[in-house]
Amino acid sequence: MFSKARLDTLSDGIFAVAMTLLILDVRLPDDFHPGDAGELLRSLAGLWPKFLPYVLSFGVLGLRWLSNVELRSRAEFVNREYANWWLFYLLLITCVPFTTMVVGRYAHLAPAIWLYAGHTLLIAVVGLRLVAITPHLEQGDHVRHRQLSAMLLIGTSLLAIALSFVNSRLALWSLVLNFALPLIRKWSRRTEPQG
Repeated sequence: MFSKARLDTLSDGIFAVAMTLLILDVRLPDDFHPGDAGELLRSLAGLWPKFLPYVLSFGVLGLRWLSNVELRSRAEFVNREYANWWLFYLLLITCVPFTTMVVGRYAHLAPAIWLYAGHTLLIAVVGLRLVAITPHLEQGDHVRHRQLSAMLLIGTSLLAIALSFVNSRLALWSLVLNFALPLIRKWSRRTEPQG
């Protein structure tokens, strides 16, 4: 048996490091020496293709982390299966800076979209598996929110892959739909039958 608190602590640290590392690829070249303010502003604006994947990845990781925090279990200890799945999930989280760098540099190429969207898809699927095997899971809206968040990530990842066959640059924008999660949650609460 493994302490769930220790796994949660490891998770918090990995999410913090992965979210911090994302920004390292958003930078001006070391040999860049602007001649005036206009050149600096143009160069900063030119970072947009790398900044969008950074914002998307930070948002995806932030939403995953919030979903993890929101999920409540009464278990103090977890079994080997849960710990192994959790470690696989964290492995996927640590790879986000790499796939973000690839898509930030090569978003115009469909394989970069496939790598990034396939990665986010796998994170969502493994996250759903973790919900299914979480011991002593307290039922409630938090479980439904976690599942909804994962399903949205799966849907937007599949949409990005499909769109990459038509327009790779447009495909990346489909992942922005993940930021609509708070609106979807609000809408889903309104459409629930009153008991």
